[in-house]
Formats: sequence, structure tokens, C-alpha cells
Amino acid sequence: MPPKISTAQRRLIKEFQELTKHPTDGIVAGPVSENNMFEWQCLLEGPPDTIYENGVFEASLKFPSDYPLSPPVLKFKSEILHPNIFKDGTVCISILHPPGDDPLQYESADERWGPLQSIEKILLSICSMLAEPNPNSPADVDAAKLWREDRPKFERIVREQVLKTLKL
Repeated sequence: MPPKISTAQRRLIKEFQELTKHPTDGIVAGPVSENNMFEWQCLLEGPPDTIYENGVFEASLKFPSDYPLSPPVLKFKSEILHPNIFKDGTVCISILHPPGDDPLQYESADERWGPLQSIEKILLSICSMLAEPNPNSPADVDAAKLWREDRPKFERIVREQVLKTLKL
């Protein structure tokens, strides 16, 4: 008898099939192995007309066992300087915050995670975040300060990181 598939696994399988059938430009994502649908590897192309353009950034997505009720965690493996990415690579963006009201009242409940979100929406939101940082709600205070106070230096560092992603 085959093992019982959880609701989360069924949802992840369905989303993977959808991403495979209808790929999104600049985004590749899928499970690390067919035996574990809860860990994914992603490649995100830096958005055009930004300092991240031409970069290919590797990230991991880890899904909780109660997905889609709770959001996954996205963490960049590639080095990437950005106000909304913690120094360890973990992304801080509203769509990945737990559902419900924000205890700090910074974001509305409809900006936060909800079970109707999808992996594709998450990854598109990350690409939008790269293009338009929110330095007023930084995960990396040093990056936000550099972005505000010394944009040329910030851009030089990011361009160097982009070249590293290309192994140049």
C-alpha cells in the first residue's frame, strides 16, 4: 500500500506541476528530491533594468508541514546585498509573514501570507522586492543605511555579487 500523502504534499505536487507546465521567465523552482516535497531549490534571475540584472541567485524554499496554512521560508544561498534580506540570506517580505494581523501594525493582514498564495506568487514577489527595496522596514539595517546614504557603493557591491553568481 502506498504511503498516505498529506494535504501539504498534494498542494506542493500540484504547484510543482503548474510551474513545470507554465514556467515563468527568470524563475526555476522545484523539489530538491522526489522523496521530499518540503525542500525546494530555486534559481531567480535578477530583474531587468535593476542592479541585480543578469544575476542568477540560488535560494532554498522550506515548507512547513501545515503548508499552505503557514508560509514557507525563502533563504538565498547566493550572497546578496539587499535591505530586505537578512545577512544569513533569509528574505523578509510581507507575503512570507504569518497570516493575520501584524502585531507591529506595519502591514495589513491582506499583505501577509494566506493559503491562496502560491509558490509562483512568492517568487514573483521576491523579484519585485529586488527591483524595489523597502528600506523603511529593513531586515539588514546596514544594507538599508548603505542603500540610502551611499548608493554608488551599494550598487558596486551588488554588481560584484551579480558577477559571482555567474562564476565570473
